[in-house]
Amino acid sequence: QVQLVESGGGLVQAGGSLRLSCAASGLSFGNYAMAWYRQAPGKEREVVATITSGGGTYLADSVKGRFTISRDNAQNTVSLQMNSLKPEDTAVYYCAARARWSNKYDYWGQGTQVTVSS
Repeated sequence: QVQLVESGGGLVQAGGSLRLSCAASGLSFGNYAMAWYRQAPGKEREVVATITSGGGTYLADSVKGRFTISRDNAQNTVSLQMNSLKPEDTAVYYCAARARWSNKYDYWGQGTQVTVSS
């Protein structure tokens, strides 16, 4: 059974930093691209960052220069380092996994709340 478990969310002041982690189990991690999505109240879920099995990364324009995505294939984890946080970054952040042979994210975590106060 595949499980993605996020951790690291919380309340932080604007300008602060948080590091989210996602621990994956039940899958061959090296065969999966990983992503972080977020959903703010009243808004659609949006992609924040992705990282391929080979380490190629994508960052949404809204977080470029502030967020970094990384993965540790030995530990089956993916992380999102978030710096210079803004109130508009407030959302539930979700970890997701996509198999190399798939065109959609098949597995999702339960989400972790990030709240940035002004």
